[in-house]
Amino acid sequence: MAAPPLDWNDLRYLLAVAREGSTLAAARTLRVSQTTVARRLAALEAALGLVLFERRQAGYALTPAGEALLPQAEAVAAHADQFAEAAAAQSRDVSGTVRLTTVDIYGVTVLQPLLRDLHDAQPGVRIELDMAEAVRDLGAGEADIALRADWTDRSLAGGLVGRRVAFDPWTLYCSRAYAARHSRPRTSAELRRHPFIGGGGDGVWPPYRAWLQAHGLEEAVVMQHSSAAGLLAAIRAGVGLAILPSFVGDREPDLVRVLPPPPGKGYDLWLLTHERLRHVPRVRAVMDFLGGALARLAQETPEDDPGVWAA
Repeated sequence: MAAPPLDWNDLRYLLAVAREGSTLAAARTLRVSQTTVARRLAALEAALGLVLFERRQAGYALTPAGEALLPQAEAVAAHADQFAEAAAAQSRDVSGTVRLTTVDIYGVTVLQPLLRDLHDAQPGVRIELDMAEAVRDLGAGEADIALRADWTDRSLAGGLVGRRVAFDPWTLYCSRAYAARHSRPRTSAELRRHPFIGGGGDGVWPPYRAWLQAHGLEEAVVMQHSSAAGLLAAIRAGVGLAILPSFVGDREPDLVRVLPPPPGKGYDLWLLTHERLRHVPRVRAVMDFLGGALARLAQETPEDDPGVWAA
């Protein structure tokens, strides 16, 4: 008959009885019953095929086999303690590089002060910010965390986990200086008398262009940018009007809304990571910090709201 499998946890019963000299004293040390200690010792001896203790009226004494194996049992216990300490240190160690991917319009605006505050809170974490327009595959390890805008909760597909931090509709903006010089348009007819900045990248320009075409405004485009950050720079410079995500535009002190966002239309802003990384301390720390900060930011009410726009 095959011996029962060895339960490594039983070595702690061996060590306790060897130190204390009895199952009763060992039970007190281990905070278990005396019956449990005696049962686990018997199971260990059965698994090894050896008698480790002599049961005497005065207590338990190691047999020669037990004496020979005691140093190895102590070494196993020491390595187990070292393993546990190393694991605990890993779980406390909030340091290392975290690769964060997002589009440039978020990366150069709302994220910058938050990343400054993150560094103050977690100086051991080094952020690599990737603002390429291409969507990085978190499942393939191309980035650790992503801040993404999407219409639906499909962002959570493919093993991704995270939280929706804001609702982010896009709308028209101009600079305060531009509004002071030219006044802010209030109707569709007034819009046609103002220059527009076009472009914004592959993810922005197609729907933006369709909106311009639907309102007869495409001919008003006087400049084209290849990125949303370029749109922001042109608006700041007073070139004219362009669309921006309200999560960004409403927090730019030099900008004002031209139109209120369309009711119920917009993107959800998601902070995401892959499920295999969610418990890595440095990733968890960044997710918790940015998730909370972005959600709080989303609760702020914009100071400048044009109200209802006349068609």
